[in-house]
Parts: sequence; structure tokens; C-alpha cells
Amino acid sequence: MMAPSCLTTTSQLCSLMPPIQDPVITPFSKPRLLEEFGNYGFLLSDLEPRPGLSTGVAPCPQHSQALYLCHPSLPPSPPSKVMCFHPWSDVTLPLMSVPEIRAVVDAWASVIEELGAQYPWVQIFENKGAMMGCSNPHPHCQVWASSFLPDVAQREERSQQAYQSQHGEPLLMEYGRQELLRKERLVLTSEHWLVLVPFWAVWPFQTLLLPRRHVRRLPELTSAERDDLASIMKKLLTKYDNLFETSFPYSMGWHGAPTGSEAGANWDHWQLHAHYYPPLLRSATVRKFMVGYEMLAQAQRDLTPEQAAERLRALPEVHYSLGQKDRETAAIA
Repeated sequence: MMAPSCLTTTSQLCSLMPPIQDPVITPFSKPRLLEEFGNYGFLLSDLEPRPGLSTGVAPCPQHSQALYLCHPSLPPSPPSKVMCFHPWSDVTLPLMSVPEIRAVVDAWASVIEELGAQYPWVQIFENKGAMMGCSNPHPHCQVWASSFLPDVAQREERSQQAYQSQHGEPLLMEYGRQELLRKERLVLTSEHWLVLVPFWAVWPFQTLLLPRRHVRRLPELTSAERDDLASIMKKLLTKYDNLFETSFPYSMGWHGAPTGSEAGANWDHWQLHAHYYPPLLRSATVRKFMVGYEMLAQAQRDLTPEQAAERLRALPEVHYSLGQKDRETAAIA
């Protein structure tokens, strides 16, 4: 099985990667990196410090006011890491094999276990494409640990806890069942996973990826669930690329129950899930902008979740860039 290689800072990635047209891993200047990459080993290194992930703020001025948050000291920034998905810089997730994607899933689970042993929140996210602010063309994701629960995680914590307290079951478990019954917003289903356009979606082709079983965190997934996750991810991302026949940009990330010192607490109200937020609206170059009224008042929908799901469902699961022979092979697989 091919595992992703996890390298150094994003600013150094391009200099370590082979050219797009060259399938041979030769331009590495460090023998250890070449050896690890050639064997598809894991090589995780910290990114530059992220002061925004610390619990404190700038030191207090002599005459501080109650209006401003103040902390007497600024603790060290928690670690941030980067992970490359594939040795070739033109091979994105939908073009990778299912076993290769499965290795990415395993790496995600491992890094959550590693950083989650100390930090309460470990955020895995991928910004794909220049349209999403990705300055490095090599397909990769980032992992940021934080010593506190970020704003979105806090909102999800409150919502899921309140629903569990009132109804006695996890919110997203019940939501998944309801969407399975209605079917109109489903994009993909498999033995262990669902992909749907949530009814609250504001990005044009936004999706939510949910396990069918109650799972709190990525490391808790069984081997069969990880295999199935790799397969359904490939199908979803292929559909995205096929929509406008382009390498579809998006921001995505995983949310699961908090970790760290409170990992042993009761987090049964949490359900593991991934969000996909793609900006493209009408073509490979026409995107949605969250501006004006949407920034100042309320987000607006350019198409309904049902319309978005219908369009995604209708798309083939074989990548548009493959030749006929490759298409036939992929269809059989």
C-alpha cells in the first residue's frame, strides 16, 4: 500500500518535489527524504509557528482596558504540520488509487492520535487550488493543533450537546437517517458512508461526509470503514472535477470529538464528519463570492441544496481526464 509522504514546510515543498512530467523521484537533495519518500514512509515536520493558535494574546500594556482581552504571557504556539498526498505534483486525490487514498486516511488518523494526546483540538484541512488561497501546487493538507476549542468547534459542541440532551441521540446520526429517507439531497451512499448536500448549504456544491455508524473520531474507524471512506472520497472528488471538467477547488476539513486531557470525557454527542466547501458556481472560472449583503447580513443561495445534489448525482464516477482504456479499467475497479 502506498502511503503519503509528510514533508517539511509548505514553502519548501516545491523544491523537494519532482517535476510534474517526471514520474521518477530524483531531484531530492537530502538522501533521507529520498529514501523515505521512495518507500512511502511518513515524515512529519512542524510548520512555522502559528501565534493565533495560542490561548493567550499580546502581553498586557501598563494601562489595559476591560474592552480588550488581555493575558500576562503568550504561551508557545502548538505544532502545525503538512502532509503531501502523492510524490507527483500533478496527482490530486481523485486521480489517486483507492489504496493510496486509504493510506492518507490512515495518516490522518495517526496524526490525530499523536497530537490529540496533548491538544484538545486537531484540525485537518485541505485548501485545494489557487482560488482557495493555496500557494503551493503540490497536493497536500495541513494539520493544526490548538490548545483551545476554535469558534466553529465550540458551536458544533453546543449544538450537538443540546440535541443529545433533548433527544437522547447524536444530532448528526439522526440527520443522516432523515436524509437517507428523503434521498433528495443525497449525492453518494456506500456500506459505511453518506455524502449529501446539507439543507443549510450556502456554497454552491457544498457537501457533508458522514459515517453511518456512530463514530466520534477518525482513529476509531475500522479497517473496512477506512477502505470505504477512501472509495467514496475518490467518487465524490471525481464528481467535483467532472462538474466543470477542471481540477475542482475547495476547502475541506474533518471535525470530530475534542481530544487532549479531556478525551476520556463523555463525547457521545459528537459524530465524526467532514465538510467540503467549493467556490465554483457556473463554470471552471465563475465562482461564488461571499460579499456585500452576505458579509453584512446573511448568506444567500445561488441554487438550492436539492438542485446541487441532483447535478452531482448525475455526474460519472470516472474522471473526465482519463482515456478510454483508463476509463474502462476505472469503471471495472
